[in-house]
Amino acid sequence: MCECDAKGRRRAFLDNGAGALVAERAAKAEAQARINYSANVGSIFEESRGAQAIIQEGRSAIADLLNAPTPETIVSGESATSLLFSLGYAIGRELSGRENIVTTEYEHYANLSPWIELEQRHVIEEVRFTRVNKEEGILDIEHLRDLVDKDTKVIAVAAASNVLGTKTPLREIAEIAREADAYLVVDAVHRIPHGPIDVQEIDCDFLVFSGYKFFSSHGGFLYGKEEPLNTLRPYKVSPASNRSPAKWEWGTRDQAKFAAICGVIDHLTWLSDQITNRYQDQFKNYDGRVRSLKVAMNAIERYCRELSRATLTGVEDTPGLLDMPDVRVYGPTDPSRLEERDPTFSFKVKGLADEEVVERLWTTHGIAVRAEDFYSMVPKVYGVPSMVRASFVHYNTLEEVRGLLGALSEIVKG
Repeated sequence: MCECDAKGRRRAFLDNGAGALVAERAAKAEAQARINYSANVGSIFEESRGAQAIIQEGRSAIADLLNAPTPETIVSGESATSLLFSLGYAIGRELSGRENIVTTEYEHYANLSPWIELEQRHVIEEVRFTRVNKEEGILDIEHLRDLVDKDTKVIAVAAASNVLGTKTPLREIAEIAREADAYLVVDAVHRIPHGPIDVQEIDCDFLVFSGYKFFSSHGGFLYGKEEPLNTLRPYKVSPASNRSPAKWEWGTRDQAKFAAICGVIDHLTWLSDQITNRYQDQFKNYDGRVRSLKVAMNAIERYCRELSRATLTGVEDTPGLLDMPDVRVYGPTDPSRLEERDPTFSFKVKGLADEEVVERLWTTHGIAVRAEDFYSMVPKVYGVPSMVRASFVHYNTLEEVRGLLGALSEIVKG
């Protein structure tokens, strides 16, 4: 990764939960598409046909990343938030006012506000919140199961909490959704850079993620099963197609955004090529780019677990967060259960305001983190206005983990 910011200052970038750094391949692909294929689609000249080809390749690349059945199940939008609002409105048009929607206490508001608005407009009876075990930072699945009944229309869950780092058992929740004949809507924004996602294996009805959380440019993408994508009625202009994905997409698509996500996929396939010999006996049920992306994202997940282990237990002679009694960590902290979390750590330092911790980490140690509520319910659940968050991805290093831990030790001692 680039060890320096735009002004040349050496730093450790641990603010990935707010937006990851852009892959070089993504930036170059976006720029080339912006310059060479800036014409609108739908005509016979080269700039127009080239823009259309880039958009189609972008859908195919995302479909391969998610193991979606066809590129036509991939919808683009301004953001994950806008796509979830659009989905909420479309589902709302099917409802009678008697239904309920089940979600969780650790959701980002992008996956809360669309459903809460349906309740406020009396389109549904209520939104129900699955509790979080605050000691462990784990979702209470049995409570979720109890909340679901014959009137549940949607179960909306994060694939991973953007504050606690907790991963959600999506396959188990999908089974609950199937039994209730409810839609399963997955917010994968925070999960997408940390490991593999397979929408067919999960059996979710819809899944969203953001490009800028995945080493690309801004913009969001939604996967949906073919049947609900084509039968639901989103708001659209009359001349637009009644088939997916066009019926869900407002206005002309930005070919450069699709080019950027293709650049990320190129980066991941390159990564797969470097390590594929380690996975010769794995993922044999997949071919081509789908298999390459399985290899890459599996390797990333394994590496992220090592970053999590080091953050909790320490690096060489530098103590981990678990060894700092004046640092409270929110979320799963058991080093033997690292498969239940992504490398995102929210914490508070006893006796110091969150903003002061952030400032000291940056000005004295060159470590970029932030403190806020992260548009999540989590701080409210724990009764605090904000937390400090350090979030890692695969370009971060154990040395950067060590730097964070050493800096926090100094701050605590000071």
